[in-house]
Amino acid sequence: MSNCTVESSKVETSDGVKLHTRLFKPREEIKDNLVVVLVHPYSVLGGCQGLLRGIAGGLADKGYRAVTFDMRGAGKSSGRASLTGFAEIKDVIAICNWVCQNLSSDRILMVGSSAGAPIAGSAVDQIEQVVGYVSLGYPFGMIASILFGRHHKNILQFPKPKLFVMGTRDGFTSVKQLNNKLSSAAGRAEMHLIEGAGHFQMEGPDYDAQMVNLIIEFIASLQ
Repeated sequence: MSNCTVESSKVETSDGVKLHTRLFKPREEIKDNLVVVLVHPYSVLGGCQGLLRGIAGGLADKGYRAVTFDMRGAGKSSGRASLTGFAEIKDVIAICNWVCQNLSSDRILMVGSSAGAPIAGSAVDQIEQVVGYVSLGYPFGMIASILFGRHHKNILQFPKPKLFVMGTRDGFTSVKQLNNKLSSAAGRAEMHLIEGAGHFQMEGPDYDAQMVNLIIEFIASLQ
């Protein structure tokens, strides 16, 4: 991450939770007014913003500002994590409002990883500055749906461009389940499969560079 700087902030939500936030900025010229907001995996299972450091740093190296944050109850943030991710929607909205006010941006790309994908997907239609959405391993499968099923329709009905990235050996969602879900999606919904990758494997640092490239290609398609 030699080509970027990292700044820490505290962002307060509408219900008084304080979120530990990091802004990854390019050292050189910023390419775009767009800011990428990254939402980390399931806090209850130890998810935190550190898991997204490689992707955020990679995006900054390529000239894009990226923001990570610990959702309530994770890392250095206050509050308590919820089981179903509905309280955390407030966290995503607060971060996006902070981005618009403090980074002079009116364009946000929302990226959610694992359980962060349904949470991010439920926030997108409440933030007018969101121009697109990327999920990295959205847990659409039957078992995960017990926790996150009520989030599904929010992202599937979102009319703006969407990209769903998934490993073909994802243990939570099969390729068939992903295809079935996207067949009912509004607007532009694309799928990118990573051959042989499992769910937690794809969250690991070995795939960070590939995720960065996919996100940058998607940003280019939004221009």
